[in-house]
Amino acid sequence: MPAIESESTRYLLVDALRGFAIVLMVLFHFCFDLAYFGLAEFDFYRDPFWLHLRTFILSLFLGLVGVSLVLATRRGLDRKRYLKRLTLLVLSALAISLSTWWMFGPRFVFFGVLHFIALASVLGLLFLRFDWMNLLLGIGVLVFASNNSFSWFDQPGWRWIGLMTHKPATEDYVPLLPWFGVVLVGLFLGRRMLRLAWIHRLENHLRDSRLVRMLAFSGQRSLWIYLVHQPLLIGLLSVYVRFTR
Repeated sequence: MPAIESESTRYLLVDALRGFAIVLMVLFHFCFDLAYFGLAEFDFYRDPFWLHLRTFILSLFLGLVGVSLVLATRRGLDRKRYLKRLTLLVLSALAISLSTWWMFGPRFVFFGVLHFIALASVLGLLFLRFDWMNLLLGIGVLVFASNNSFSWFDQPGWRWIGLMTHKPATEDYVPLLPWFGVVLVGLFLGRRMLRLAWIHRLENHLRDSRLVRMLAFSGQRSLWIYLVHQPLLIGLLSVYVRFTR
C-alpha cells in the first residue's frame, strides 16, 4: 500500500494505480461501516461481490508493493529511507492491532495488510534480481497456497503464514501465503516497466490528465489515508447514528 519510491524514481502510472486502489478501499470500508452500524445490509463474509472486490483491491495494492520495491532500488537501496519507511510501517501495523483489539476484542487484526506489507518489503529484497523466475514463483505460490491447507497452520503462532484450514476470526487477514505470490508477480512487472520504452511515453501522456494527477496525489499519500480514513468514517457515522435514532 504505502509507496517506497523516492521522488526521482516515481512513476505517475504506479502512483495513479495506487490512488485508484485507495479510492476503492475507502468505498469498500464505507460500505462495511454502513453494514456495521446497521444502516445497510451487505454480507461482506459470504457475498461473492464483496469477496471478489476485496481480492481485487488487495491484489492491486500488493502487486504495486513489488513494483515499487523494484523502482525504489533500481539505483541501489537507500538504506536510510528504506528503514525509515519500514519503521513507519511496523509502528502503523502495531497501531492497527491495538486499535482493533480495543474495538473488536478477540477479532482484532493480528496480521492484516500493513503487517503483510512490512514483512513483504523485507522478503522482497531477496527476490529483486530473479526476473522471470519471480513470475514463475509467484504463480506457483498462488496455485499451491490456494489449493492446499494444513491443520498445523491453524495454531495461533503460525496463522500469519496462511495455509489454514479455515479463516481465523479477525477483521482483516492478509497471510504471507498466498499473497506473497502477488508481490513476486509485482517484482516481475516492475522489472518489465524499467525496460519498456512505451511506458515512458505513456507517462508523458498521463501528466496531461487531471484525474490521473489527482489519483497519483492520493497514491503518494496512501499510508496516511489508510490510517486516517476509518477513524474518520466511523466517527462521522457514530455521530449520525446517535442523532438520528
